Amino acid sequence: MEEIKKLETFEELISGNEPVIMKFFAGWCPDCTRMNMFIDDVIKDYSQYKWYEINRDDFPELAEKYSVMGIPSLLIFKNGEKLAHLHSANAKSPEQVREFLDAQ
Repeated sequence: MEEIKKLETFEELISGNEPVIMKFFAGWCPDCTRMNMFIDDVIKDYSQYKWYEINRDDFPELAEKYSVMGIPSLLIFKNGEKLAHLHSANAKSPEQVREFLDAQ
């Protein structure tokens, strides 16, 4: 998963007409580390999405703008709009992530 390092890149990626998933994370977050252990298998099965990650500590204004209160959070964007948001409390297992993606 490619990490986004610039605000301009984030804005460009979410503005496309193909759906993208942004994973908001932080380096100090144990649940983010846990998600990293299973997310690659999920990404393989949901290749209709482009997957990216962004460190919420580097972009607190984005976390606030998109209501990212806990991490990790998965947000789906298309055409500059947030379509769906998997909050951290429901992102603790591959099954929860798959259930969220299947519902989209």
